[in-house]
Amino acid sequence: MSGGGKAGETGGRLDAQLAFLMEADRLKQVLRATTLADGSRRENSGEHSWHLALYALVLADQAGPGVSIDRVIRMLLLHDLVEIDVGDVPIQSANGEAHGSAATRAAEAAAADRIVGLLPADIGLGLRALWEEFEAAESPDASFAKALDRVQPVLHNIATGGGTWTEYGVTFDQLEARVGQRVARGAPAVWAHVRGLAKGFFG
Repeated sequence: MSGGGKAGETGGRLDAQLAFLMEADRLKQVLRATTLADGSRRENSGEHSWHLALYALVLADQAGPGVSIDRVIRMLLLHDLVEIDVGDVPIQSANGEAHGSAATRAAEAAAADRIVGLLPADIGLGLRALWEEFEAAESPDASFAKALDRVQPVLHNIATGGGTWTEYGVTFDQLEARVGQRVARGAPAVWAHVRGLAKGFFG
């Protein structure tokens, strides 16, 4: 009967949506190199994504002209879902060159395909495109989102007296090259301020 078919279709769609949401819960199990601001333990990637969405909301006045904070928040909620499969690759670690390597990018793209592929296509394709936009970091929205993603660990390292900079032997020049340039591109006033705070931790 047509009514039963409609209910079946709705149930199948909800099953797919809920399956994605349950899979996303696994992001809470992925530990990052960065600790919480009180230094008590490693931050997980689910916490990181939530915190960045809050950064976008609170620092919206630092965004460039035409930036949609709604889209930025959506990017930030999505951006690390691929770590469910790939894990966190710290940009400042001894293996930091793997952060943006072709192998890592390919693994993350495959993870994005798998994870958003759990969703109905009318939702999943849009989320996949938003993730791609964030990764490219070329649009104003993505540039601001990427700046926030880069600056949050800097502030955690400042709060913990050097944090992973000490652990990985990071120099100020490395911080500028790997992090500062990206933050300055999307949120120049934020980096100008945070750079001054960070500089005191380097001899």
